Amino acid sequence: MTSPILLTGGTGTLGRHVVPLLRDAGCEVRVLSRRAHQPVEGVQYATGDLLKGEGIESAVDGAEVVLHLAGDAKNDEVTTRNLVRVASQAGVRHVVYISVIAADRVPLGYFRAKLGAERAVSESGVPWTTLRAAQFHDLVLTVLGKMTKLPVVPAPGAVRLQPVDSREVAARLVELTLDKPAGLVPDLAGPKVYSMPDLVRSYLRVRGQRKPLVPVPMPGKVGRVYRAGGNLTLEGADLGERTWEDFLAERVR
Repeated sequence: MTSPILLTGGTGTLGRHVVPLLRDAGCEVRVLSRRAHQPVEGVQYATGDLLKGEGIESAVDGAEVVLHLAGDAKNDEVTTRNLVRVASQAGVRHVVYISVIAADRVPLGYFRAKLGAERAVSESGVPWTTLRAAQFHDLVLTVLGKMTKLPVVPAPGAVRLQPVDSREVAARLVELTLDKPAGLVPDLAGPKVYSMPDLVRSYLRVRGQRKPLVPVPMPGKVGRVYRAGGNLTLEGADLGERTWEDFLAERVR
């Protein structure tokens, strides 16, 4: 490609994997960030704010492909609509968006925001691709680190997760970015399903800790969805190869 690929969220967990993969593929990359950065070879930085709608026009200028990774738990739909409105006006030919598995099934604010952003992309008039991925190993590690600081660890037994490695998500996104618009593609999940108690126990074991777990019920609509496995895609998803155990062995000493 001769024009740069505009990347939002390029300095986050996923973006830090995506940038070198795009560079290895011979792409010029332009990263939109709220903070100024010193340019490096093959990577430009544009300063702007998706929520405020500032700096987007100059960031999009000249880009034919936009890879939208920036996330905002409360304002995803707003920031995405601001981005794709400018992308449409600028004649962008492909918008790629990363969402979450079950965005249309889990009645929680984060999932609703992701679904709203998905709709913003699909309704933008710009050819698009959306990938829904499971929770990253990195996120699960952060959550467990906070939970296990307590003397007694809450463990909602209804919750099952199929965490995926962020590097595998990054590799898939780069493939999609360099391909033609494909709409909503198959979900990407990790190779194994774990209950929350299993995840907690494995984390404590690797840390050499022993703490009691207390079952925590999940009432209401959210509880029904999780008990039924509605947050998972058990059939038809693409599966990564790196397990939670592989990730723990690498990250936790």
